[in-house]
Amino acid sequence: MATPAPSRTHDLVLYGASGFVGKLTAKYLAESAPPGTKIALGGRSKAKLEAVRSELPAVARDWPIVIADSQDDAALAKLAASTTVVVTTVGPYQRYGLPLVKACADAGTHYADLTGEVLFMRQSIDAANARAKETGARIVHTCGFDSIPSDLGVLTAYEYAQEIGAGTLEDVTFVVSMSGGISGGTIDSMRAQLEQVAADKSHAKTIFSPYSLTDDRESEPDVGKQPDPKGVSKDPDSGAWLAPFVMSQVNTRVVRRSNALRGHAYGRRFKYQEYMRAGSGPAGAVTAGVVVGALGGLMGGMSFSPTRKLLDRVLPKPGEGPSEKARDKGYFKVTITAGTSSGKKVRVKVKASGDPGYKATAVMLGEAGLSLALDGDALPDAAGVLTPATAMGNVLTDRLRAAGQTYDAETVL
Repeated sequence: MATPAPSRTHDLVLYGASGFVGKLTAKYLAESAPPGTKIALGGRSKAKLEAVRSELPAVARDWPIVIADSQDDAALAKLAASTTVVVTTVGPYQRYGLPLVKACADAGTHYADLTGEVLFMRQSIDAANARAKETGARIVHTCGFDSIPSDLGVLTAYEYAQEIGAGTLEDVTFVVSMSGGISGGTIDSMRAQLEQVAADKSHAKTIFSPYSLTDDRESEPDVGKQPDPKGVSKDPDSGAWLAPFVMSQVNTRVVRRSNALRGHAYGRRFKYQEYMRAGSGPAGAVTAGVVVGALGGLMGGMSFSPTRKLLDRVLPKPGEGPSEKARDKGYFKVTITAGTSSGKKVRVKVKASGDPGYKATAVMLGEAGLSLALDGDALPDAAGVLTPATAMGNVLTDRLRAAGQTYDAETVL
């Protein structure tokens, strides 16, 4: 397998550094990257990038500026060839992302993004997987709250089950409690996908297929269609009321792709679902019902032009986000409970402080980029359009632990 050439000007280019999450990631890299790491800031506007750089810690004041428009193939090719890894926050990726993916695949340059867009990921796999395998590029989507806790959490459960001789994974459930806001970028990504579906109804099949990111659907184990949860349910372990997790349609597909790329190592009877914890007792049941209704209302309202225009007036805009104080108050706590082929049950707890979609995501994206840029031969031997678990695996998990995030495994019974 080919590997990226060592003679690159930069170790990492942060593309979209002047956006809201881009600024947070730039700040994290300035504070956390090892001394001597060659980082550059990329985007369309030199003035905006220089303004961002001027507000960063002193170590970043000499970071180079790289100018490239997301639709300028020649500029993107030059950018990709200059660096070991491109980390990009420029979305919606369905509109702006594929030319950069192709440029990185052609150049043998690693790539990490924050997309939660299933249609874009499917398009990326179809357009760039084969070429990235040829050049040794790791193209890694969903390197934030979507879908690193899900993907690395399940990997941690699998490896712990192997360690204790519990066999492979079977029924696996992710339950999250969290505090944080939804970003304007996430809303815009939802809007972009719904616009694609409106233009071509066949895209709905891709979005709703549980194996939409799997290369060979026929290779998937015959354990049912694994439909996405729709209504209120109850956690058999804790008794808490549950609602479907808003990003489960993305995260579950990513985790299933990881299993497929690893030759179904998690198990031929692997099932995976995600939920949000709504609380216990009657109040929890009411809250879960409200969440289900709100999710349905949001998706329904975003699907039609008249109601979408009304929602656009109140929902966050791209580039908008919560205050620093609000970001600091946020958190997420995930419990992944996995039944195994031996009958034993294992549990993984994943948690982090900071707003999941902003502060915690900046840590995850920053460490993913540093891992791809600096960890070299320690990474799994893989190339192509990958997932966090298959591209970086435990190397990234260890980095996130060192950065203060938790990935702890234990035996339940």
